[in-house]
Amino acid sequence: MPIYMDCHSTTPVDPRVLEAMLPFFTETFGNAASKSHSFGWKAEEAVEEARERVARLIGATAREIVWTSGATESDNLAVKGAARFHGAKGRHLVTTAIEHKAVLDSLAALAREGFEVTIVPVDGEGIVDPEVVRRAIRPDTVLVSVMHANNEVGTIQPLEEIGRITREKGVLLHTDAVQSLGRIPFDVEALNADLVSLSAHKMYGPKGVGALYVRRRPRARLVAQIDGGGHERGYRSGTLNVPGIVGFGRAAELSQAEMATEAPRLLALRERLRRAIQSGMDRVTVNGSLTHRLPGNLNLSFAHVEGEALLIAMRGVAVSSGSACTSASLEPSYVLRAMGVSDELAHSSIRFGIGRFNTEEEVDHVGRLVVEKATRLREMSPLTAPATE
Repeated sequence: MPIYMDCHSTTPVDPRVLEAMLPFFTETFGNAASKSHSFGWKAEEAVEEARERVARLIGATAREIVWTSGATESDNLAVKGAARFHGAKGRHLVTTAIEHKAVLDSLAALAREGFEVTIVPVDGEGIVDPEVVRRAIRPDTVLVSVMHANNEVGTIQPLEEIGRITREKGVLLHTDAVQSLGRIPFDVEALNADLVSLSAHKMYGPKGVGALYVRRRPRARLVAQIDGGGHERGYRSGTLNVPGIVGFGRAAELSQAEMATEAPRLLALRERLRRAIQSGMDRVTVNGSLTHRLPGNLNLSFAHVEGEALLIAMRGVAVSSGSACTSASLEPSYVLRAMGVSDELAHSSIRFGIGRFNTEEEVDHVGRLVVEKATRLREMSPLTAPATE
């Protein structure tokens, strides 16, 4: 039976989430924008209940939640929408070197329109210094975008401090909270976040549905990126994915109820896996902070072991490599590069994403398998050198 340990890529839909969604495919299938009959009314009622549940998870109000097709759309709407609305005030934007491509590529598109983007560095653990962000902000800065937790190394950023700085400077703060949502506590008020990108499928909900938190006081203003019909208070036109939204709401409700017990369980499993691997072989490095980290995330580099080869050797276990295949070359992770990890170690990295349905038995099996396969690959490598004392 295959073992799934790639929960930062996506998660399985929780059966309780699926159960909540099913009636909205075949029974309560109305369009939430249909105001003239009960099918539409029931769909709208379900959408608004889900909006309340997602808002409650992040300490927001329901009117601050805008439904989208997923985090990529949310990032685009937040970054491009805020920059274009405030373009007359200033055309300078600040972000970090390890943001998700949906943020970095949106900023690159804005740069082609004449905006100026400052990319601040991170340290060797993948953490951005709030004071570096402070120094990057200028009188013409209109937006700072810093993710809450990184998708590759699980590093949690000091957003509370960054939020105090952006509020003090009168600059909007956007954060991609996709990886942290439902895994660790998140409160928009404590963090002074103005725009927050959210996604259902990273928290045991369905794919193809997300949300953007848009602060009302003090108000964050955006230019819509999709026109036609003025849905979602004009921020995002289009027929709502009612079953998906219902699933997102149920997933948010479950995460809020179970986070206090689930997070320590995942942390224990992660540490069990880390100890099994690092005690079983030498020259294994943890990428990212072990202190400020998502509980289920483990990113390891195996000296003199090619990450892609280890993935192939571990058939039956779903994990991710820290490097990405392109048609022309095998490029190391830009996140690990930004942290100062060498190309060789970046090529040897593996990301483990432990989730709600993983067990101790699975962790123990994967730990043994990793040590066995990585040791063999290292023995075959012409680069292998004797370990130093």
